Amino acid sequence: MSRLAIIDSGGANIASLRYAVERLGIDAVLTTDVQVIRNATHVILPGVGAAADCMGRLQRAGLVEPILKLQQPFLGVCVGMQLLFDSSEEGNVDCIGLLPGRVQRIPDRQGLPVPHMGWNTLDSARSSPLLKNFTADDYVYYVHSYCAPVTSDTLATTTYGDAFSAVVQHNNIFGVQFHPERSAKSGAKLLKNFIDLT
Repeated sequence: MSRLAIIDSGGANIASLRYAVERLGIDAVLTTDVQVIRNATHVILPGVGAAADCMGRLQRAGLVEPILKLQQPFLGVCVGMQLLFDSSEEGNVDCIGLLPGRVQRIPDRQGLPVPHMGWNTLDSARSSPLLKNFTADDYVYYVHSYCAPVTSDTLATTTYGDAFSAVVQHNNIFGVQFHPERSAKSGAKLLKNFIDLT
């Protein structure tokens, strides 16, 4: 039986993420309790807003060191994914550092407004159980102004001017730049795949 902990990072997307998980029949506890997070079978770190603000909340809650030591499947969503990297240009903040690289602002280009908002597909870079049954026809929903570089940890990319990491994985650490809770059937599929990870 899965015990899912959603870290209360203060983001506006937390309620909708929780509902999306509960629609899959999974009970989720919203928490900043270190022991509850350690004892969970799966952990999700959501995030909306500025990276520096989210990092500040994690630091004040004493969660950065415990997150670094988690062994169970761990998923960062949107800013929660960006916090997995070494640092972010947004607020020039040091992040958790589970993945190498620096998150940078999406460049301003004519015809490509920032923030990047809307539906896009994923271009697979390598296979993973997290993307089981995903195809080129699966659309996911984005709202972001910053993005992570394409690295050896990238599972899938999306191109908005340049390609950026849409899905990442390193061992038990996963991240998605898009919002699965707002991505309809594709988002539900990804969340189920995550819960099915052991």
